[in-house]
Formats: sequence, structure tokens, C-alpha cells
Amino acid sequence: MRIPSAIVTGMALALMLSACGSGGDSDSTSAPLRPPPKVASLGPFVGECGHVKDDEVRDLAGLPQVSQVFKNSTGCNWQSAGFGSASVTFASYRGSPIAREKAWVSTQGRNPQDIEVGGRKGFQALEPNGQVCDLAVQLDDDFFEWSMTFGVFGSTGNPCDRMRKLAELTVQRLG
Repeated sequence: MRIPSAIVTGMALALMLSACGSGGDSDSTSAPLRPPPKVASLGPFVGECGHVKDDEVRDLAGLPQVSQVFKNSTGCNWQSAGFGSASVTFASYRGSPIAREKAWVSTQGRNPQDIEVGGRKGFQALEPNGQVCDLAVQLDDDFFEWSMTFGVFGSTGNPCDRMRKLAELTVQRLG
């Protein structure tokens, strides 16, 4: 007697569970609760250090004694000799919104200005004292950024003009 009642109970339980999950009366054309995730389209390859060589950074940044301090898969940094000296940084951001970088730069007291480099949109932001510049260029869902600080001792000229020359080289050499 136990086996037939166990079978009947199991079948009843299976019917109840299948009825709960069927959603027979629900509207099958309703939209999903969340939109599908956006897949970022990769932009062109910016190359190691933005396809720019150490001597080009030295010449275009106007820093006669600059050497590369670090290089990794997303960026490079060059510094002049001495504590508090000038530095130049290149960074590449895959699938990251340039708007977030623009907002961060704004929180640092720099006023981003829309620019175009080689037909590509971006921004540059100069610190009010003229010592720091961030210049970013959009590449599909990616962007790259050149940054320069004159350091503690300062320098003459506009660092954004210098970063623009480096950005132009990077755009010209996109792979």
C-alpha cells in the first residue's frame, strides 16, 4: 500500500510544481525586466604607449631630460629627473566611458573643453594654474588619454598644446 500512495503523491507534487512554473496565463510578449547588457565594440588598437617613442615624448613635451618610468598593458609614464619634476602619462581605456573620465577631471578643478583630434571627438582640461593637462580622445567605445604635469617647479607654455601633439601622433598611427 505504501508504494502506490508514494507514486500518487509524487505525481501530484510533480503536477503542482509544473503548474507553478508554466506561467500559462502570463503575457509572453512582456519586455524583460532589464535591458540586455551592451557589448562594447573595441576601437582601434592604440599600440604600446600610444605608438609614441621616448624621444618623441621628450621632444613634443618639451622636456629635455625625460625617461620612461613604467610601461604596462594599458599605459606608460615618463618623468624628468628630480623630485617634483614634470611627467607625461599615456593611458588606454577599453570599453570605458570617456564621460566618466571627463566628470572625474571636472572634480579635480579642471574645466573640460570639447576638442577634435584627427576627426575624433574628445576633451582637454587644463588646471587653472596651467600646470596640469588631461587630453582624451574617443575611439568607438574606448578612449585614450595623454596627461602632463609640469611638476612643482613649473614651466612655460600650455601643457595641453604639448599633449595635443602626442595625441595627433597616436591617432595618425592607429592600428
